[in-house]
Amino acid sequence: MAELTQNDLMYRPGLMKGQRILITGGGTGLGKVMAEACLILGAEVYICGRRGGVVEATAKELTDAHGGKCVGVACDIRVPEAIADMIETVWADGGALTGLVNNAAGNFISRTEDLSARGFDAISNIVFRGSFFVTLECGKRWLAEGKHASVVSILTTWVWNGGPFTVPSAMSKAGLNVMTQSLAVEWGGRGVRFNAIAPGPFPTEGAWARLNPGAGTDSEPADPTIPLGRNGEMRELANLAVYLLDTGSAYVNGQTIAIDGGSHLQSGGGFNRLASWGDAEWEAARDSIRSANEKDRAQRTV
Repeated sequence: MAELTQNDLMYRPGLMKGQRILITGGGTGLGKVMAEACLILGAEVYICGRRGGVVEATAKELTDAHGGKCVGVACDIRVPEAIADMIETVWADGGALTGLVNNAAGNFISRTEDLSARGFDAISNIVFRGSFFVTLECGKRWLAEGKHASVVSILTTWVWNGGPFTVPSAMSKAGLNVMTQSLAVEWGGRGVRFNAIAPGPFPTEGAWARLNPGAGTDSEPADPTIPLGRNGEMRELANLAVYLLDTGSAYVNGQTIAIDGGSHLQSGGGFNRLASWGDAEWEAARDSIRSANEKDRAQRTV
């Protein structure tokens, strides 16, 4: 179901007309909401994900609701060759992108001593390697063609203070934070800007099943220490993403902006509270996460 209308957005209709935006992991959750906002404002939108049926269904849902052009592309960003093929397809379908949102991610809570190499790779190959190679594939084309573009990466506040019990994600997101700062300098003068968003709790089905097992996405709030006393609303994240993608923010470069109600300033914004869990709680969490993973695998087509 579509989440947004023009009234949820801070911007005039048609603001993003002529822009072409790719959002990785755009079939569900935060990616879907950002895709919807860009589409409502007139951009041509491409969404990719491993589950081809999901991104295609989302693209149809959003175009049925709002019109315009939204295209779903099946792509496993853990595979550089698949990324190259996807970017070639997107460029051939209308020319250079004007914006990229590195949103695709994987995460789950775990004691670090319980992690396997496979579990670590499952996160880092998407968040760290995948996001870099999507950025690089687009960036080489932008630089060669002399195009201007904006890259927005979705991080977490753990890039500033660590992420106990989510170490593979925290390490990978920290790497993207450094990529944002580094390429803001290296490519900024050549027309490609880099910024990032560090969201706090914005409950989505996929993430919540692995980070807050057993809780519903409507729990209020997941963390009672959030100074504003609530979780984020999807329109709030969408408005920030649009701002960073649009040329109206053309002098903003190399920044990571938290949108978490002040949570990380008060409590660190992570999963420190899980230090009190024992073996029984961790086993129950693993069972819940396995169930979510099996449901996810059943929907993949690539």
